[in-house]
Amino acid sequence: MRIISGSAKGKKILHPVDQKTRPLKDMVRESIFNILTHSNLLKKNLKDAVILDLFSGVGSFGLEAISRGSKKVVFLENYTPSISLLEKNIENLSFHKEATIINENIYNENIFKSLTLEFDLLFIDPPFKDNNVNLLIESIVNSKIIHSKSLVILHRKKNTIEKLNKNFVIKREELYGSSKIFFGYFNR
Repeated sequence: MRIISGSAKGKKILHPVDQKTRPLKDMVRESIFNILTHSNLLKKNLKDAVILDLFSGVGSFGLEAISRGSKKVVFLENYTPSISLLEKNIENLSFHKEATIINENIYNENIFKSLTLEFDLLFIDPPFKDNNVNLLIESIVNSKIIHSKSLVILHRKKNTIEKLNKNFVIKREELYGSSKIFFGYFNR
């Protein structure tokens, strides 16, 4: 894995050797960032954006965003081996000022109350077996971490059939290999 574009272009990202973490593939990440940059429907300026990377793993999405000029990325992860690699990746890329790691269970009912930022973009990449996505959406909608233009990107398994919470308004859906990527907004 590597950083695709920006200030750290071409630099390697350490990735896990175990099967418990599923890093976002370079091709999928590149496609997401191309859509963010060039889609008329979703055009999102990453320059100075504040991003929340949920289930961040080793941080490939958030690190790419920092490399492309995002002001701040908050990584939320609680799997110790992933956090260790995420810390090393931040160190190797010298992204200390732009990155914050929160080692906490995302489903802790107070997790979003402890965040003081409003996020311009939320990247949500739960394990494919996680069936609590609608609970997570509800928690975010009821928090103060989003604004009316906060973009949400949700990564799910391509073959997963689930009825997503009505508060998640899907604007675009893309398929890449075994991945399904939803782009949208939350209704409040």
